[in-house]
Amino acid sequence: MGSSPYAHTLPTPSTPAGRDGLAAILDRPSGAVVALDFDGTLAEIVPDPEQARAHPGAVPALAALAPKIASVAVITGRPAAVAVRYGGFAGAGGLDHLVVLGHYGAERWDAVSGDVSAPALHPGVAAARAELAGFLDGRGAARGTWIEEKGGRAVAVHTRRAEDPQGAFDALREPLAALASRHGLILEPGRMVLELRPPGVDKGVALAEYVREVGATAVLYAGDDLGDLPAYGAVDKLRSDGVPGLLVCSGTEVPELAGRADVVVAGPGAVVGLLAALAERV
Repeated sequence: MGSSPYAHTLPTPSTPAGRDGLAAILDRPSGAVVALDFDGTLAEIVPDPEQARAHPGAVPALAALAPKIASVAVITGRPAAVAVRYGGFAGAGGLDHLVVLGHYGAERWDAVSGDVSAPALHPGVAAARAELAGFLDGRGAARGTWIEEKGGRAVAVHTRRAEDPQGAFDALREPLAALASRHGLILEPGRMVLELRPPGVDKGVALAEYVREVGATAVLYAGDDLGDLPAYGAVDKLRSDGVPGLLVCSGTEVPELAGRADVVVAGPGAVVGLLAALAERV
């Protein structure tokens, strides 16, 4: 892209498909959807997920970009209302074109109405949660391992605070997969977190359905973790169907994601810079 007169510089995608995706967004921004994970992408990963907040530049960058494109969608495993609160999205000027798809798309918050819509809860989540504390104790789960409630739509076990986070993660992965299966759930691994949630709900499904709803002619997806792989797969499928796409990876901590990305940036601050650069260019 050469030298730029803009305050922020857009990175050059490393793949032809990525370059086509970026060109399509720049050529016809009114048809573009920009979709983003929250934790690790718009917000730094922190030891206590309740302390996570969007990067200070995120809302200004999104407010500059959103009015110029079809939509911005934040797709997260968090409850939609929590992501809205931690993101500072509610009431922010310029974000009328923002939606938050929480619980991997099972919940939806629209900036225009401020309302959250959601289907009925899967009974397996409550059943698994009722077992979980005793289940972990019975397996001698490492000190520092803890359970995160996700509004009845999922439940997660974090190992980041354990003395050996990776060891605790590895020891629990298979037993928790079996527990999830017994209750009709799936296990979604992430960065030192194992989440039990209903099947058929993931970021790929959420992204594909939203792109179809909007009638997008191009899509950008940015994520940082294993849970973002289905969204990457959805972009690959959209590309094969003639909808150009750009895959962005925030950070290099998850090689499976970084290796598939068209653009790799150095964490949420750099994601915000990319969004700001897009806003300046479109």
